[in-house]
Amino acid sequence: MYNWIDALADLQSQGEPCVLVTIIEELGSTPRNAGSKMVISATQTFDTIGGGHLEYKAMQIGREMLASGKQSTHLERFSLGASLGQCCGGATVLLFEPMGQVQAQIAVFGAGHVGRALVPLLASLPCRVRWIDSREAEFPEQIPYGVRKIVSEEPVDEIDDLPAGSYCIVMTHNHQLDLELTAAILKRNDFTYFGLIGSKTKRVKFEHRLRDRGFDSAVLQRMRCPMGIGEVKGKLPVEIAISIAGEIIATYNANFGQQTASAGSSIAKLLPASRRSQATN
Repeated sequence: MYNWIDALADLQSQGEPCVLVTIIEELGSTPRNAGSKMVISATQTFDTIGGGHLEYKAMQIGREMLASGKQSTHLERFSLGASLGQCCGGATVLLFEPMGQVQAQIAVFGAGHVGRALVPLLASLPCRVRWIDSREAEFPEQIPYGVRKIVSEEPVDEIDDLPAGSYCIVMTHNHQLDLELTAAILKRNDFTYFGLIGSKTKRVKFEHRLRDRGFDSAVLQRMRCPMGIGEVKGKLPVEIAISIAGEIIATYNANFGQQTASAGSSIAKLLPASRRSQATN
């Protein structure tokens, strides 16, 4: 059985949301002492706060929090004998902490000046980032936490491995590679956001070439080029990066309610019928 800290690290590295439960107060006879912890994901639990009905109730509450997308902490007091029927008969207070609520899975193609300015910004957000380039020497020595460096001779092949709903950012050193990446991303057409670095002139040229390949206008309109927030002016790499990061934040904030509803529907199916309506209302 995983201990809670290993389970938490693994779930966070996988981008899977979970709830950390901690006993913060014990009164009288209780199955475990204050400080004991467990981790609850949508389908599993790790470590223990003492088992029995207390742990079962904690699991229900944790999964309701996951189903609703709740991101604030929650405190709840339990009388083990009176309300839960456990023979120890004391009382305990549990702290529920949502962890690892990933807002976006992001693929950044290109480790040039703008990429090196952008990726640390994205890594500081509730995101998981794949950073892809064929040139290993372009990556910095220290890769930010939460970022997976991928050195690939064929960056276009990496698109097949992206999860549906990804955020795709194309900013390589080669216009032809940008075009091939764009075509592959638009062919999948299951992304939440796709941004291509470049000017309006570049967009016109790419649209013309992509129409020649059979892409229709509706699909091409999903491409952001130029990308970023227009009000953020400037041509320094960090200025461009801030503009793009702002657009990413605006996009995942706008989509959060839809993502929560979808995730909530799946997780709510795991809850007992008596509590299912509370999690989905």
